[in-house]
Amino acid sequence: MIRILLSGWLLGVGAFATPLAEHVALASWNDALSVQMPYEAPPKPQPAPDTSVPPNTTPLTPEELRRAEALLPLLEGKQELWAIGEFVHLGPPAVPVLVKALKMPGPRIRYNAIEAMLIIKDQSAVPALIETAREPAEMPRIREHALRAAVRLDASRGALAIETMTKDPEPAIRKAAAFEARYVRNKAVVPLLIEVLRDDQERFVAITAVQSLWLLTRHTTEMHDWETSTPQDRAEWAQEWSDWWKASQETFELPDSSRQKKGL
Repeated sequence: MIRILLSGWLLGVGAFATPLAEHVALASWNDALSVQMPYEAPPKPQPAPDTSVPPNTTPLTPEELRRAEALLPLLEGKQELWAIGEFVHLGPPAVPVLVKALKMPGPRIRYNAIEAMLIIKDQSAVPALIETAREPAEMPRIREHALRAAVRLDASRGALAIETMTKDPEPAIRKAAAFEARYVRNKAVVPLLIEVLRDDQERFVAITAVQSLWLLTRHTTEMHDWETSTPQDRAEWAQEWSDWWKASQETFELPDSSRQKKGL
């Protein structure tokens, strides 16, 4: 802004002054531009204070326990997000109360109870989540959510649920199991995924299974067009995986998980 005003002033001087005066003024302006001000680095930002609230680890008092059980019906409705937040505030000691919600009649209550367990991140919830994922009478979306939460909390125990779900008559359940298997660091899921390739009549389920096999084992196979494949094609290609597994299962070790996360 200062430079613009000075430029305007110099132009005004040039309009009314002699050529010599204008030359002197412009020379002074050019000399001023060559002067460099010393640079001062801005102050380094101060570290932000830690404002996180540590999770509660003390057992619930009788009053807190009654409060937690009173929150269960609120997991469905306009206050469901607030109720989830309250359970998260109560922390791992509230997990047994949330497990009770998995048997309540409201599907939204059951779904949000699983969500609260996932946010709390306590592995004591895993057995109940696996039981819910394996329950054939449960709604598919709740079973899928339970499996996802169980695998995120403790992937090493997910093989049992995946074994049941890969044989489920509902294709969406088989697909969810095939997808989550890629995060389970357990050799037991490899033959389960190969069976999905061999027997599944749904192309999208088989494609999910072979993608999990690639990610989980890093085993390279011949290139096949899975997108346009027939059940007969997939059964033949599954035999390639089966032959490899029979020859390798005794010595096979899962690749390093850190490399897998980086997509190497």
